[in-house]
Amino acid sequence: MLFAKKPLEIPTAETALPGRAHAIPTAETHFVNGRPLKGPYPAGLETAYFAMGCFWGEEQKFWQVPGVWVTAVGYQQGLTPNPTYEEVCSGRTGQAEAVLVVYDPRVVTYADLLKVFWEGHDPTQGMRQGNDIGTQYRSGLYVVNDAQASEAEASREAYQQALSKQGFGKITTEIAPAGPFYFAEDYHQQYLAKNPAGYCGIGGTGVTCPIGVGVGA
Repeated sequence: MLFAKKPLEIPTAETALPGRAHAIPTAETHFVNGRPLKGPYPAGLETAYFAMGCFWGEEQKFWQVPGVWVTAVGYQQGLTPNPTYEEVCSGRTGQAEAVLVVYDPRVVTYADLLKVFWEGHDPTQGMRQGNDIGTQYRSGLYVVNDAQASEAEASREAYQQALSKQGFGKITTEIAPAGPFYFAEDYHQQYLAKNPAGYCGIGGTGVTCPIGVGVGA
């Protein structure tokens, strides 16, 4: 998305940009299905957060999964409140490009979504994904409860075994409690539906993740 040279380490509280007190403007509804990005969400639905490189392609993978009610792109796990895209791209906010996934667990499980996550990108690349380089493109699972944490850890171990058998290196995906999710600007929301020929730098390893029930992105 942006290719300028940028830091490959998360900034400190002293070096991070200050951000702002109020949320930046964004879309109200999902461009594809018309549902509210920020809720309220129907009772019984659950949320999950994923970071796997360029959030344009990442979001598209998830909104296509049956049982996913709505998706949105944003910035997460950083130090700068309410950052702009330009600030995130500077490498001075600590934010990762992330996707919020609101889903119906009666139709699709968290394990199913983890399978989409692992197979949808290369989780061994550290602070990059393909040609996209920088801390914003790191791989991350940001969990909302202990059950998600346990499933995320188990899936990482299972996929590491599968990747190692195929000659891939160590998974660099971070697993951490979900921090504040700041919705990205309007034009980033469902970007590849609005721009079907748009760039997306993420791509999988071709190695099957041995979890879930085979839900495809």
